[in-house]
Amino acid sequence: MRLIMLDTETTGLSPFSGDRIVEIGAIKVSCRSIQRENAFHYYLNPGRHIPEEVVRIHGISDDSVADAPRFADVGEEFLAFIGDATLVIHNASFDLGFLMNELRLASLPDIEQVPVIDTLDYARRRHPQQRNSLDALCDRYNVNRGRRTLHGALLDAELLAEVYLSMTGGRQFSLTMDAMAQPAGTYVQLPEATSSRMERAETASMMRRDAPPLEKEEQKAHQQFLERIHQESGQAIWLLPPQQG
Repeated sequence: MRLIMLDTETTGLSPFSGDRIVEIGAIKVSCRSIQRENAFHYYLNPGRHIPEEVVRIHGISDDSVADAPRFADVGEEFLAFIGDATLVIHNASFDLGFLMNELRLASLPDIEQVPVIDTLDYARRRHPQQRNSLDALCDRYNVNRGRRTLHGALLDAELLAEVYLSMTGGRQFSLTMDAMAQPAGTYVQLPEATSSRMERAETASMMRRDAPPLEKEEQKAHQQFLERIHQESGQAIWLLPPQQG
């Protein structure tokens, strides 16, 4: 299975309140080997102010991305990079919410059917009642994170690759230890998709109609048809006594 470890840095916590991606980093893992030379990495101009409290987390300021491309400029390249691979993301709902929103804003194809492994969910199942942040997992699996003084998308994607391989059996291929992938759409739904589902649910009762009434002759003909089936079959299944469990 060809994997792509992915991470993003953003202007805030929610794409639905206008926050955008300011950095995206992804790195390929093939045959359980990290291909550091095969990476996708961009700093992005979000088109909005990056709050100071967020800058203190990832170090990306308005000035540092003033001349950077917009997501729409690199979106097609991103889709080509991931191709038919499985995405591996720590806390997938967060990054996917931003990615799917950016693709929508850029009028690019969605990734709802792209398979995704959420390492946070997987770590919680493997290590219940324990801290399972990326830093905590690095420490647990002896992954060197000495370079990580600030959050950074490409560096975090590399650390995630090391952690994922350690959690799933190391460098040796292991079917039994690999985490299960789910379509990206199961992790997050954009407001448009949610409102569409609610609208369908609200109008379902309006579309439901009672069965048309049957005339007495039609009812009689139907009963005669059932009796004929019973006679010719020896015993109609709907007349059998219920089975005892």
